Amino acid sequence: MATKVRQRFDYILLMTTLALVGIGIVMVYSTSAILAADRFQDPYYFLKRQAIYAGAGFLCMLLAMFFPYRPLRRLAYPILLGSILLLLAVLIPGIGYRAGGSMRWIKIGMFSFQPSELAKLGLVIFLAYFLAKKDEKIREFYVGFLPTVVLSGLVIILVLKEPDFGTAIFLGAMVLCLLFISGARVIYIVSAVLVLAPVGYYFLMNAAYRYRRLLAFIRPWDDPTGTSFQIVQSFLSFGSGGLFGLGLGEGRQKLFFLPAPHTDFIFSVIGEELGLVGTMVVILLFFILTLRGLRIALSLEDRFATFLALGLTLMISLQTVINMAVVLGLLPTKGLTLPFISYGGTSLMVNLTGVGMLLHLSAYAERK
Repeated sequence: MATKVRQRFDYILLMTTLALVGIGIVMVYSTSAILAADRFQDPYYFLKRQAIYAGAGFLCMLLAMFFPYRPLRRLAYPILLGSILLLLAVLIPGIGYRAGGSMRWIKIGMFSFQPSELAKLGLVIFLAYFLAKKDEKIREFYVGFLPTVVLSGLVIILVLKEPDFGTAIFLGAMVLCLLFISGARVIYIVSAVLVLAPVGYYFLMNAAYRYRRLLAFIRPWDDPTGTSFQIVQSFLSFGSGGLFGLGLGEGRQKLFFLPAPHTDFIFSVIGEELGLVGTMVVILLFFILTLRGLRIALSLEDRFATFLALGLTLMISLQTVINMAVVLGLLPTKGLTLPFISYGGTSLMVNLTGVGMLLHLSAYAERK
């Protein structure tokens, strides 16, 4: 029997997303104006680009809201293949664009995009289809668990090749979480973690900058002006914010002290300028978004739709938790942005597309 559509979207989820994007645009300008004026002689450089990305992202969200989710089953393998091809393309000199020592972008004219961000969404769609198709067979190692790990591993290996260790770890964690939710045996998941741990250790110890990040995480005060400079500046941002903050635009650590204040460490500046109250508002909005996503997933009758909603919610919420944990010194620096708030076009557009898909699925959710 076909699921009845309510023709009513989850407006709480929609308004929460709009609030997060609005906060993001304001904070991108606050954190980047002086940097943009110094580097590009235009204090509105990052603001204008983020506004364009937000506009494009909202268009993607609207399209996703009205695109039927059922055809995505047939598109799961082509989407996975497309993700793999884009990740391969970014590694080809002349196509991939190198910045900061990594080949993570494909540049077209003035704009660039990250295939690894698109791969997050592609992997969620594929896993939703694959796990729903396997159903109870996911508990069988050779039939369900191993094929899921191998196919997902192709994407993760290519992301690691860029190199983008943080995104690779994030994707791996997301895959294992979805496997656990789908009913895969815990012994298989634990075994996979134990097998992959030496691989992670190898990549960690054979890259000097990753090793320095680990040392900065373990002993941040041993070298506050060297390897631990970034996380120490983040601590100072939060510490100087107090309860209500120094005021919007009045932060000091973004004045060439805190590296990446408009991307990875934008939450630190929120803590400095808006204080504990501001950070709690942001956390509350993400908490509401996560709850609404879970509510939608648990109210769907279609197994594929349920996994899709869970995957989309996890894609946003897990990255949020990792980013906040990093800037608070609870995890080593990963290079993952804060969804909807950090500067970054591909991330913003992908996350808004994900919310659009969640809003579409909310029209199929049963009221309970």
